[in-house]
Amino acid sequence: MDDERARGLIEEATRSFPEAADGQEELASALDHVLEGLEDGRLRVARPTPTGWVVDGWLRAAILLLFRTRPARPLELGGWSWHDKIDLQITPDGVHRLAGRGIRLVPPAIVRRGAYIGARAVLMPSYINIGAHIGEATLVDTWATVGSCAQIGARVHLSGGVGIGGVLEPLQARPVIVEDDCFIGARSEIVDGVRVRRGAVVGMGVFLGASTKIYDRATGTVSYGEIPEYAVVVPGTLPSTGGCQLACAVIVKRVDAKTRERTAINELLRT
Repeated sequence: MDDERARGLIEEATRSFPEAADGQEELASALDHVLEGLEDGRLRVARPTPTGWVVDGWLRAAILLLFRTRPARPLELGGWSWHDKIDLQITPDGVHRLAGRGIRLVPPAIVRRGAYIGARAVLMPSYINIGAHIGEATLVDTWATVGSCAQIGARVHLSGGVGIGGVLEPLQARPVIVEDDCFIGARSEIVDGVRVRRGAVVGMGVFLGASTKIYDRATGTVSYGEIPEYAVVVPGTLPSTGGCQLACAVIVKRVDAKTRERTAINELLRT
């Protein structure tokens, strides 16, 4: 099955669910085709283009149809048991495929089917959800979670306990995007389709959502939803009505050599 045929079946089933989805073996094949394409990186829920990021909504719809059409069932792996609708990639065959790309998978890291892991990535005990895309040589540190369809670039460091939100919980139109060469500090949370542009450094404990004010102390301006390239961001507060202070993210400077030295990933970890 090719992409266009799979897309047509998925869009038709989405329009007429549940009638069009009941008992359709071809639809099931289309959903398997999407899972395989997402896993090998050929398909992406969001992809960069010369004019900006483009979201392929039919792929997000395919993931929703997987949950709607497939029953939960027992899953057994290595003495562990689950009850779920989506398989894991951490089967012997799946791990062998990941190892072939030079990926380190530290137990008990979990990678759900439909997620792409780039070559030389390092996954400490963490959770990668369906539809996520992890770029080459990225480090996902201990207890970090990457939500459904989130797009993480190459050479990114997601520090311990980082939470990257997904598009399915709750349903949103745009995934979180963290571009190449970013550093996300420990226990930070990025949700609601926020975009962190190339080379940015997000300090420890920064919470970023679509309604979070992003204050640039050099210019005094406030923006929402996007961290600029090579910005260094820390948690802060801004005054609000009623005499209270509301949490915000503060751009304190642009990345310099000292910042890079403090946030660089040791290449020995990837060897």
